[in-house]
Amino acid sequence: MIIGTGYVGLVTGSCFAEMGHQVFCLDIDQEKIASLERGILPIYEPGLQELVDRNKKQKRLHFTTDYAIVQQAPIAFIAVPTPASSTGRCNLSYVESVARKIGKEILAPITLVNKSTVPVGTADSVSKWVHEEIAKRGLSFRCDVVSNPEFLKEGAAVQDCLKPDRIVIGSNAAQATALLREIYAPFQINSQRMLVMDVRSAEMTKYAANAMLATRISFMNEVARVCEEVGANVNDVRRGIGSDARIGPSFLYPGVGFGGSCFPKDLQALIATAEEAGVDPLLLKATSQVNCLQKERLGEKILRYFAMKGGLAGKKIAIWGLSFKPDTDDMRDAPSLHLIQTLLAEGASLRLFDPVAIPNAQKMLAHSPSIEWCQGAQEAAKGVDAIALITEWKEFRSVDFNSISAEMRGKVLFDGRNQYSAEEMQKRGFDYISIGQQDFVSRTS
Repeated sequence: MIIGTGYVGLVTGSCFAEMGHQVFCLDIDQEKIASLERGILPIYEPGLQELVDRNKKQKRLHFTTDYAIVQQAPIAFIAVPTPASSTGRCNLSYVESVARKIGKEILAPITLVNKSTVPVGTADSVSKWVHEEIAKRGLSFRCDVVSNPEFLKEGAAVQDCLKPDRIVIGSNAAQATALLREIYAPFQINSQRMLVMDVRSAEMTKYAANAMLATRISFMNEVARVCEEVGANVNDVRRGIGSDARIGPSFLYPGVGFGGSCFPKDLQALIATAEEAGVDPLLLKATSQVNCLQKERLGEKILRYFAMKGGLAGKKIAIWGLSFKPDTDDMRDAPSLHLIQTLLAEGASLRLFDPVAIPNAQKMLAHSPSIEWCQGAQEAAKGVDAIALITEWKEFRSVDFNSISAEMRGKVLFDGRNQYSAEEMQKRGFDYISIGQQDFVSRTS
């Protein structure tokens, strides 16, 4: 049983079903479950629609709102949201609600698995909540609670789940460990990928992994700012350090800052955990601070450029890419939102395009006569004074700039992902402003 049908729950449940398991996905959102029964997914994730359709047809994947079904399950994976509170701490109210509902229903021992990203010590709390509800009913039996953090990248979640680079199991109970080994056996036909450790270490592993990746991104963004000031090229620097086997090339791409539902939230939760334990997490706090600054960076560059052209008031800007990363429609904490608010506040009008995230973006942005929603990159560029690339969707890699520039009012590209060549953009007559490189601005601009 999978409880929660968001990114983690729906992907995990579908992949378990693909490997031959009978899977029930439970959610209290009746509308969401009704949509899933009709084959309508609440999220965009490459390959997921086909996976859900196939396993529903084979009757291995089922959807329900009825907690009573937990009575028939030997194991339940908890995959519900753990949002940040106003203090940065992880809000466990959804996890507690699930644990108590399970405790009110079960009639025999069950293994509970925390799949949600949760602070160290949460398994102990889940055990407490479940057993309190069992005791209220005059029953007495033990349920094991283990940690099995997810390591899914939005945009590649299906493949990450079907072919994991590691499966982390935090368990203090041999029987629970054996059950999880059995469930994950089909995912390890070619190689052993399971790492078994104590529960608290598994809970910490998830936060530490995301904090490390976030730190690499912020490190490169800070290096990029230094490169701009000293005349170095961050793209060359990135290749130079990434070729060192001790460092490697992953997560060394400077840009407009990280967003999404994981890195910002998990970083703040780990900072809160450290401070509660009496540790001052200097590096983690710096990682977060650098990211906040970086989200303002491209907006500052746009403001500076147009300051010499009478300001942004009355200017029209195309924004290519809205989701926090490619291959997802997730707008949570997306850097595009920060840029949009900055430009609107300065009196600019915007033409926005994203291949899949427009519906979610429209929900998050208040209606404004200064925003136009477009159906393609070229359409968004019509009549604009500038283009700002925020999300590096593949379809932006090979656009026809000769055709696009003919329909633009101005010719400047703000490349928030260093996707294009400065020399090539210059040849096409564009001013080109990016991250961690020298600006290429013609004298006549």
